Amino acid sequence: MEENRITFISPIEGDMLHARDGIMTDDYLEIKVQILAPETAKLIVNGKEAALVDGIFESKIRLTGYESSIEAEDQNTSEKRSIKVFWLKNFPGKYRLSIDDNIWFLRDIQQNKDIYQSLFDNPYLGFLKSVNAKFGTKIHLNLFYQTDGFNLSDFTDQFKEEWKQNAGWLRLSFHALGEFPDMPYIAAGYEQVKRDCDLIMGEIRRFAGEEVMGSVATIHWGATTVEGSRAMRDAGYMGQLGYFNVDDDQYSASYYLTEPQRRHIKKRFVWRDTAENITFVRASIVIDTKKLSEIAPHLDQHEKNGYKPPFLDLLVHEQYFYPFYEAYQPDYRDRILAAVQWADENGYKPSFLSEAISSRNVKSASKLI
Repeated sequence: MEENRITFISPIEGDMLHARDGIMTDDYLEIKVQILAPETAKLIVNGKEAALVDGIFESKIRLTGYESSIEAEDQNTSEKRSIKVFWLKNFPGKYRLSIDDNIWFLRDIQQNKDIYQSLFDNPYLGFLKSVNAKFGTKIHLNLFYQTDGFNLSDFTDQFKEEWKQNAGWLRLSFHALGEFPDMPYIAAGYEQVKRDCDLIMGEIRRFAGEEVMGSVATIHWGATTVEGSRAMRDAGYMGQLGYFNVDDDQYSASYYLTEPQRRHIKKRFVWRDTAENITFVRASIVIDTKKLSEIAPHLDQHEKNGYKPPFLDLLVHEQYFYPFYEAYQPDYRDRILAAVQWADENGYKPSFLSEAISSRNVKSASKLI
């Protein structure tokens, strides 16, 4: 079989494009398409002839809908290639605080349910509410189902109305059955992830309501099989967050993605696997792995490396908040505040990730101009 002679360089299949990728108005996003093909080709891109510039074919197109197809045809040979891309109108310049491994604050509220008059009498949740009060930060908590002596089925529903009242800035979602074993889903099948996901989501609905649930989650350790990611997708989690490390010695936290896919998303921070209909988003920092003095420089470094995060996901873990935890971080609050303040001072605005990657406010099908 003859090898394809038309190769999309930018964008590529599954790219999720935004204002930083071109010129955006309320009605369209204009982008430059770059394609590699033989210089003898007469290349037509979505009906218009592309120009050959320094050995690369280029064409400008306008995306007017959430999802678009870009087709390139060599009229000399009739060879065709096409890709699917997406326009994220509300993605760039936004941020959220996402927190993994949450369970201990719920245990504390349960133990003090006859004392606490509010969810926010819990010190951890009270601190997060103060962050929201100061900066407007949207906060997403990924939950374990169980820990020593407690699971979500034990948790009271007496605060359900208060959960709903705060759903405008606070979200809850699936993370894992529990903290251990490490990497519990790295070889998991569909049914295992579906079971644990359904278990946690059912309890969230019971004690907090549908209002606090969204279409984004982070699986524990950011690692699962394609079947595991499908189970999350089918549960409603179309967006899945990870680290997507590659070309370094850090843990990859990349779900099932291949090395080339990880390398691409490490630069872009967002990409959709169109075969599976799952959108992956890269975290911009893991706050608890950085000293307080390192947080701002780390966030500054993204732009110096040429990969400024369009959406800034500030990730941290619950357990470092507690003095009884073996790896307690006394400046936990200060680290979070430093990251959120950096986002605020650098022009990022609060947003849930589920809203930033959705098709809302963009037509579902695109007409290309």
